[in-house]
Amino acid sequence: MRKLGALLAVSGAMAAFAIGMAGCGDSNSAKEGATLKVSFVAGTDYLDPQLSYTAEGWSSMYNTYLPLLTYAHAEGDAGNEVIPALAEDLPKISDDGKTYELTLRKGLKYSDGKPVKASDFKATVERLFEVESPGLPFFTDIVGAEDFLEGKAKEISGIETSDSTGEITIQLVRPRGPFVSELATPFVAVVPAGTPAKDQTPNPPPATGPYEIVESNPGRSWSYRRNPEWASTNAKLMPDLPSGHVDRIEAKVVSNDSTQVSEIEQGDTHWMFDPLPADRVAEVRARYDGTQYRTVPSNSTYFFWMNTTRPPFDDVKVRQAVNHALDPAALERINAGEITATQQILPPEMPGYEQFELYPHDVKKAEELIAEADPADRDVTVWTLNINPNDDAAAYYQDVLNKLGFDAELKTINANNYFTVIGNTSTPDLDTGWVSFFQDYPHPDDFFRQLDGTNISPVNNINLAQLDDPKLNAKIEELAEQQLGPEQEEEYAELDREFMEQAPWAPYGNRSLSLFVSEDVDFDEVIWSPTFSGDLTSFQFE
Repeated sequence: MRKLGALLAVSGAMAAFAIGMAGCGDSNSAKEGATLKVSFVAGTDYLDPQLSYTAEGWSSMYNTYLPLLTYAHAEGDAGNEVIPALAEDLPKISDDGKTYELTLRKGLKYSDGKPVKASDFKATVERLFEVESPGLPFFTDIVGAEDFLEGKAKEISGIETSDSTGEITIQLVRPRGPFVSELATPFVAVVPAGTPAKDQTPNPPPATGPYEIVESNPGRSWSYRRNPEWASTNAKLMPDLPSGHVDRIEAKVVSNDSTQVSEIEQGDTHWMFDPLPADRVAEVRARYDGTQYRTVPSNSTYFFWMNTTRPPFDDVKVRQAVNHALDPAALERINAGEITATQQILPPEMPGYEQFELYPHDVKKAEELIAEADPADRDVTVWTLNINPNDDAAAYYQDVLNKLGFDAELKTINANNYFTVIGNTSTPDLDTGWVSFFQDYPHPDDFFRQLDGTNISPVNNINLAQLDDPKLNAKIEELAEQQLGPEQEEEYAELDREFMEQAPWAPYGNRSLSLFVSEDVDFDEVIWSPTFSGDLTSFQFE
């Protein structure tokens, strides 16, 4: 997930404990009601589950639009456990790994009172393809999906549903190890059949979760209220999912992150979604650590992508030179010590991670590689968004490129539109830029999908480096067909090294995030999901 921004399942006993604790949030001891006010330095990319692919969007819709499966409302490893949501149980998977059978819970309703139907799932997946979602790569292995995408078929033949029984059968063209996790992503959160195949952010669809979005002003604000069908119907049918404590939630965009901090201190806002600005970290940590503030881990990689299809970054020596030229210590200072240096794709808590260092900081080596490559085109555009400290990191990167002999221009884009702009391959001067990636699900395939050449698309492109190496593409597909185990983890570790030998990215850090709330929020009860950040159902007032 492209975030500020995307851990393995624990034992059954630990998972049950974690889910139980999440459920305890609905106890009578909590102060119920009132309005929770939250702020984001950038708005969501979309308030449309089939289109959103940012942390802001996924966090905002986690408790609004439910897939057949979802992730447990818990922290750490327990929060990576896939549990049933709209489905009665986890899928029954055939011995060959290509058939998934689920059953929709009977009696579920959307927030507008209309029934949820099994056929809505098929319509949702088809809508995913119709809107050219960035989530397409996760579902193209469904039988008939490619033909539907190319206009050769009117429906996806590999999904069969029965509204009378609630049965849903999904046929895959090949086994897919992470498919259960992918079924738990918001990309396939079920919306009514007939939902228009265009961005619904201005008028979000009816919800199935405990909250519904009742007002949306794109780029400025959005608000929720309790889903009127939740307490009476859906909550009883999905008892493992929490109902939340507040009656309303008001979200707004505050483009100055220092202002966000001040509003938390004054009690005007109850939670800021974003990490603290670098120049306020020490102050907040000193005053509020353990009572209103704490750092939280994330499975994330921060990096600079380089477009491998156009000069100068079509030369691997140039890309390797960039990796050698970056100074991890400088980037750690820019991020106020809240990143840990890295030079690889997988973050430390992801299965398959094995630490290596192909590109120790060595300016002389970088200069030698540039001299060997001798690129004719030295005019470079560096893309970034207007959020600190990421814009400062990009400015540092610009300076590094200039010192290597390039003429680098910094192009800063409003965060609300950044990923839409750089994800459109027709955007002029897409040379290189900043991005971060957080786990969509706890499987290494999730990270390598961002470098799979078969995933390059004209819009909502996730392979920003546009690397298309047939050998590496094939290895991604081969591993994706297998269930994850020690042997596969070793192969993913080797794949990490093989990709970094090509150097399509210049990774520089794994980020710690932060939870900062106002003094009237019950700090100890807030759940930080490893995928969805702050869990809105866990916020309550003391």
